[in-house]
Amino acid sequence: MRTRFAPSPTGMLHIGGLRTALFSYIVAKQTDGAFILRIEDTDQQRSVDGAVENILRTLHWAGIHPDEGVMMKEGLVTQEGAHGPYIQSQRFELYTTHAKELVEKGFAYFAFDTKEDLDHMRETESAAGNAAPKYDASVRMRMKNSLTLPEEEWKKKIEDGEPYVIRMRIPEGNVIRFDDDIRGKVEFKGMEIDDQILIKSDGFPTYHLANVVDDHLMQIDMVIRGEEWLSSTPKHLLLFEYFGWPAPRYAHVPLLLNQDRSKLSKRQNDVAAEDYIDKGYLPETLINFLVLLGWNPGSTQELFSMEELIEQFSLERVQKGGAVFDLDRLNWFQGQWMRHFSPEDFAARIQPLVAKMYPEAASDPLFAKRAGLIQDRITFFPEAPEMLSYYYSEPNADMELIASKKQKIDEKMAKEVIALLIDRLEPVTDWTEQYLKEYLFALADEKELKKGQLLWPLRAILTGLPFSPGAFEVAAALGKEKTMQRLKSVFRI
Repeated sequence: MRTRFAPSPTGMLHIGGLRTALFSYIVAKQTDGAFILRIEDTDQQRSVDGAVENILRTLHWAGIHPDEGVMMKEGLVTQEGAHGPYIQSQRFELYTTHAKELVEKGFAYFAFDTKEDLDHMRETESAAGNAAPKYDASVRMRMKNSLTLPEEEWKKKIEDGEPYVIRMRIPEGNVIRFDDDIRGKVEFKGMEIDDQILIKSDGFPTYHLANVVDDHLMQIDMVIRGEEWLSSTPKHLLLFEYFGWPAPRYAHVPLLLNQDRSKLSKRQNDVAAEDYIDKGYLPETLINFLVLLGWNPGSTQELFSMEELIEQFSLERVQKGGAVFDLDRLNWFQGQWMRHFSPEDFAARIQPLVAKMYPEAASDPLFAKRAGLIQDRITFFPEAPEMLSYYYSEPNADMELIASKKQKIDEKMAKEVIALLIDRLEPVTDWTEQYLKEYLFALADEKELKKGQLLWPLRAILTGLPFSPGAFEVAAALGKEKTMQRLKSVFRI
């Protein structure tokens, strides 16, 4: 099955657009089909320099690679495939030709109405009680177009260079029905649809004409897009009918919502996919999170690789209602995927980051072991240098950190515990994590201390951090010599 993703280059790729691309990509891969990337830049005034590059970089980062269409090779935007060009601004002649074909068949017409004419029409319709005035069958015969003007007159207007648009002719009284792969049976009455502009007065096509022509010529089998385009689908189906072309299947995915169920917006969430990339989210995290915004796998499984999604995803299990963008759940997925890496892979990913701040980490033979202590605690890779800082630099462990109200340790108790630790750890020879754990737990019981009252001062002194792996884990990883050195250094203070 041939699917397509057809973003407009009006800015950075929207997070909802990334989800739509993901659904389209998965469906193509499930059917051994092709995923096509097309750029819909008919609205030149809103196009943003660099937007196409951003879209391509983001898709590649997410593991969504076009099989055909607009691509990026060695940093350059290219086009590959037998149905190009795949950038709409390079296809204008095609759209004009097809629009005029519709005029010749009687399915479209030239309209010469000025802004003042249209404003007057809307005012008249509103005064007559029409809450949603539109250019349709009920008003077109009162307007200036090739259906109402004598043929000689409207042709002369074109010859004289008078501005005009081409509108599609919506039939009166018909009902347009179609099956949506997500929403099931959908129905629109002809009276609810306006005579949509196909070619604007500047000669540029509208989205409606361009995407229908392109979907046919690019042999698209299924169109997956956001539900905001649902109301446009009747116009598109009519255009396919007018041209005598078979229509693709349609699937309209639900909107992404803020926590208050309003449409996802910058006021409450980041909306550009690049914002999440910049914050350090993994591609696995974002893809996993996005696919479950609307799709129910029908099982308790929550972590899905791209391969598993291609195997298990189905449009039939995508919900119709909007999906709430829950940042806490996104962060949960991030943590889960951090723990999903093998210890070796995790260590390899963070070692360059840590070595950038602490060069000795690059050749540390114990780095993998030390990295393993933070894998269950880390959320983003850039946190690693600080979380491992105590291995490569002396921590700043002051009494304010060591004495903990939460652990019910005041400064006097803290000093007593430090002295106890120095005294009782000095003779230990079995300096392993398991022995230290058993030894320190037994020492806490012997001195009638809560475990936190004994372990927290040790942990704070060794790391200088409010959050870190357990005291015996850190002590074992640091070694006896460095552990005792840090305990004695703080005790002297």
